[in-house]
Amino acid sequence: MMPRRARHPVAARGVAALALLCLAAPAQAAVGASASWPWWIWPIALFATCFVMGIVAVPAGIGGGTLFVPIVGGFFPFHLDFVRGAGTMVALASALGAGPFLLRAGLARLRLALPLALTASMGSIVGAALGLVLPVSTVEIALGVVVLGIVVLMLVAGKSEFPLVAAADRLSAAWGLNGRFTDAATGRVVDWQTHRTPAAMALFTVIGLMGGLFGIGAGWANVPAINLLMGAPLKVAAGTSSLVLSLSSSSAAWVYLNRGAVLPMIVVPSIAGMMLGARIGARLLGVLDASVVRRLVIGVLLFAGGRSLLKGTGVWT
Repeated sequence: MMPRRARHPVAARGVAALALLCLAAPAQAAVGASASWPWWIWPIALFATCFVMGIVAVPAGIGGGTLFVPIVGGFFPFHLDFVRGAGTMVALASALGAGPFLLRAGLARLRLALPLALTASMGSIVGAALGLVLPVSTVEIALGVVVLGIVVLMLVAGKSEFPLVAAADRLSAAWGLNGRFTDAATGRVVDWQTHRTPAAMALFTVIGLMGGLFGIGAGWANVPAINLLMGAPLKVAAGTSSLVLSLSSSSAAWVYLNRGAVLPMIVVPSIAGMMLGARIGARLLGVLDASVVRRLVIGVLLFAGGRSLLKGTGVWT
């Protein structure tokens, strides 16, 4: 029922706003939990929280891990190392759940994702190994600063739903990093191409390192990098980000698995909720107005980054 209602612009905006407002509701309820609660309460709360995260994460193109780590790490009684280990799995699950629909709809381009994912994967392996040896508070503060920095970048960049790329660079032209999609919100057929490919590949090495370090999949940086630096339309950047996440997150996940930082009690309900929510989110991406997607990206990142920074500094514990 939800995908059919979301075809109407007003309904689509309402669904997106409701998902954003309800995002932290199950997690907030966990704050007042006592030790007398039975163990099975936590998997149920994780499932409900991750279901809403999945709905929000795919249209925002940031991956479920970006929301999962600061929210679950802040409101649930789990050590941050285990939360980050689960975060890589969650980011991978949400990306895989939405990937087929995004490819069929033309909202993701495999040719564009592959070279970026290659460099991001190499960086994510190094970042995951580094993240397990740093103090928890240091990681939380760094995560909050980086995510809020991305919010500032998105705000000062102005509207960039359909960037103008005068000419593709040599690598972009040779690799076919271009395409066409129909914006379901307006009915407009959009032809797009990209540029600055070498700079983007170098940047994605750093993005991958930070994603592995924080265990969040780095979707928060993928979207502005593909959109603002390479010049892909915002919806294509959000969709392609999911493909990049599915490859780079799997690389970081092996490091956490090898170190024993992945607990089934956290991972299984989180992935189940995230993948169900991601299927709804993938359909919303096709019908939401591009400006709504941009505001959703900014709102989600502002909440996640602020929560992580305040917790790391001890202001909000």
